Amino acid sequence: MRYAIYFAPPADDRLSQTASRWLGRDAFTGEDLDASAIAGLDQEVQRALTSDPRRYGFHGTLKAPFELAEGRDEDELLSIFECFAADLDPFEIPEIVLHQLGPFFALVPSAPSAELQDLAEDAVHRFDPFRAPLSDADFVRRKPENLPERQRRYLREWGYPYVFEEFQFHLTLTGPVPAENSDFMRRALETTFAEHIGKPLHVTSVALFVEPERGAPFTVRSLLPLGSDTQRKIA
Repeated sequence: MRYAIYFAPPADDRLSQTASRWLGRDAFTGEDLDASAIAGLDQEVQRALTSDPRRYGFHGTLKAPFELAEGRDEDELLSIFECFAADLDPFEIPEIVLHQLGPFFALVPSAPSAELQDLAEDAVHRFDPFRAPLSDADFVRRKPENLPERQRRYLREWGYPYVFEEFQFHLTLTGPVPAENSDFMRRALETTFAEHIGKPLHVTSVALFVEPERGAPFTVRSLLPLGSDTQRKIA
């Protein structure tokens, strides 16, 4: 079993619903969905090109998937997760845009966000005591020989190469897309997410996802609003 700390909008948020239909699965219920019909895009091709993000569920990584360290349990993790969410204030990313990161597409902030960077760094530090060391197989799976020195060091120290200065927030929408299909995929995504591209992203919640066993779909174990501690004090 593995856990991950992600940003995810609430289940009833329009972005969540659009992304779930695009990916063909709702990470809150675990239900498979009929993918959104896009003119000219074969649904079997769409399912093939979205298979990776469909398994993980719609999210932005804050703390990458990890197995629990020896002596830690889920109840303790949930308790710390509640404190983590309560300590934070909601904020807004002024604009998200569609971007191609290597061979895959994602929604990303149009400009760096210090609040988002702080959120990710806090998650990395706060939950690392719960992380079991990477197995040799998991370390090799990251192909450390292809990583720059700093990313290799972060992989060894934090279990994930893309933290701190290497962090780039993204809401993944596809797996690797062949170059000959990238223009068409971009147009399909621009149509599907037209309501959200170029608009603000409200970061008002964080989610604890769980993978029951390796290779199984991730589902939302807990989604909490940010700033509940502040709200309690005001009330």
